[in-house]
Amino acid sequence: MKQLRLFALLAFIPLAASAQEIVTAEQYFNQVSERYGQVEDYACSISVGTGKKSMKGELIFKSPSFLRIDFRDPADQVIAYDGQTLTVYIPELRAVLSQTASEKPASAPSGGAAGGASLASREGLKMMKRSYTVAYETSPAPEPLEAGSQETAVVLVLNRRTVAEGYKTIKLYVSPETKLIRRIRGWTLAGDEIVFDFLGIKTNLGIPASRFVYDSPASANVYNNFLFKSDNP
Repeated sequence: MKQLRLFALLAFIPLAASAQEIVTAEQYFNQVSERYGQVEDYACSISVGTGKKSMKGELIFKSPSFLRIDFRDPADQVIAYDGQTLTVYIPELRAVLSQTASEKPASAPSGGAAGGASLASREGLKMMKRSYTVAYETSPAPEPLEAGSQETAVVLVLNRRTVAEGYKTIKLYVSPETKLIRRIRGWTLAGDEIVFDFLGIKTNLGIPASRFVYDSPASANVYNNFLFKSDNP
């Protein structure tokens, strides 16, 4: 009987140790936030998909909220945010959309490709932690990025706390090796799905702030404050 009790105790020890090592979804999200806290800037390729449409380009980011995407598809389209002004150049319309946000100088751009891409940052993760609940989609174990893929990710599901948020649900696909976000899937209030893929991320490159200033073509028509009116006189 004593031997049986000893065997049962020894069998329980690894199970208890394993239980202690389980990381909750909120703890894992905090680890991802801590990882982005170490990132001063990064560069990567980005793909933005909405339904059957997709956009592809090169992204650079600088903390806390500088962002620029130079698209290959649509060719020559640009989204740039220099901490003060959000600029969108649409070559097929020969149009520059400009929005001054100097009343909120530290805020990241919101809406569309710029808003979704800015979620993959220290400030974006802070916003999500305040505004969304966090859970694993299935478990803490990495799973294939998609069916048949050898690339794996830890999948976190975020559901909004209030109706004020632009995305009802967000899924973060986090690389288990780097703790950086590989993919973001978001569902808007209208039920549309937007997918952001971040490929080949390179961090802490010393990207200067001047890289985020966009000089629009002289022939383009400029439309100021296309999102909302600035508080500036």
